[in-house]
Amino acid sequence: MDSTAMAACILAGSFILFVLLRFPIALGLAGSSILTLLYLKVPLATIGQTMIQGMNSYSLLTIPFFILAGQIMSEGKMALRLINLAQLIVGGIRGGLAMVNCVACMFFGNISGSAIADVSSIGSVMIPSMRKKGYDNDYSVGVTVSSAIQGVVVPPSHNLVLYSLAAGGGISITSLFLAGIVPGILMCISLMATSYVFAVKRGYEKGDPVARKDIPRILLDGFMSLMTAVIILGGIFTGWFTATESGAIACLYAFILTFFIYRDIPLKRMTVILKRTFRTVSMVLFLIAASAAFSWVLAYLQVPGMITDWMLGISDNPILILLIINILLLLLGAPMDMAPLILIMTPILLPVVTSIGMDPVHFGIILMLNLGIGLLTPPVGTVLFVGAAIGNITISQATKAMMPFFYVLCVVLLILTYIPGIVMWLPHLVQ
Repeated sequence: MDSTAMAACILAGSFILFVLLRFPIALGLAGSSILTLLYLKVPLATIGQTMIQGMNSYSLLTIPFFILAGQIMSEGKMALRLINLAQLIVGGIRGGLAMVNCVACMFFGNISGSAIADVSSIGSVMIPSMRKKGYDNDYSVGVTVSSAIQGVVVPPSHNLVLYSLAAGGGISITSLFLAGIVPGILMCISLMATSYVFAVKRGYEKGDPVARKDIPRILLDGFMSLMTAVIILGGIFTGWFTATESGAIACLYAFILTFFIYRDIPLKRMTVILKRTFRTVSMVLFLIAASAAFSWVLAYLQVPGMITDWMLGISDNPILILLIINILLLLLGAPMDMAPLILIMTPILLPVVTSIGMDPVHFGIILMLNLGIGLLTPPVGTVLFVGAAIGNITISQATKAMMPFFYVLCVVLLILTYIPGIVMWLPHLVQ
């Protein structure tokens, strides 16, 4: 075995060992990179320089602003206002509460960009409400956790920003946000259709009608809440300001709306929100720095090129290659979290998909959906765990209830993979 192959084995083997020993992913990435460079006798200063360079990006400022805006909105009663709006739109249909859940998750994901925040905020209201209306507890959890992953695809998802950075910063964040809109709507419609089938099969009733006198207030509250997403997306799409600037303006709007207009929480809670945001951002930045070092070692060893040659050696059929990539990402999404997989797999798989003619923007949405589905699957499945905790059921019960929606999401994944026009229609229309 030559030194390059041995170094690649050390890199992969040590990283897997760190993961099995339950080291934080960022430490595993940094540690395996250091061990590999020690074997190759490359100066370790390279690691430090690469990690600093990996965080030296203006676009990275977008992430803390999006996270802070989402935290502010999550702390208030934003979820309840969006649920009321969804109830007004689809609550009158058979099994309406489940559909309200789907639509509310899409609305809230459009603001928070986080599946965890989605299931925590919407689930804490919707799961008890569905249970009181006669819905099975496990079903309520299943539809909530499945709907929550819309937040990783629907803009403004900070995971799409991570993908752009992992791809070297050459992929337009605006194009990625545009590409996520139609797939997000398709996911929502598919989940609602599945919910309707279950409602008919199990005899779930329509939701309670909304009083006519409450409609103006619900519409106004919903409009005010969704204005956060309008500010972010509208500003970016029109070119009035960059993604980073839109995030800053959205934070200011969310702050004024939550603390001064609706006065959902006292101003002193801002300290807690900032601490939580700083903790999240620090973890994300350390992960980005460690991933930059890991990616540098991968490139130094020419691993992406070897994997591209290996996959193209299996077949030159794009349909089969994309199927293999989807299966690989679904399997990896079960034991690993989303952010590290974006940062690790993007530099490895992006050369493969571009070599078969796939647009990097299209691949970004496929990657998000794959890894979003991974948030539903044990043993890690963070969204599934949070939903089970809120619903007070076991993981096995939550998994069983989630599976019909899981299959539907996999069908949506295949449709989006093999019909690129669905994903690329809006980006091409705006360009």
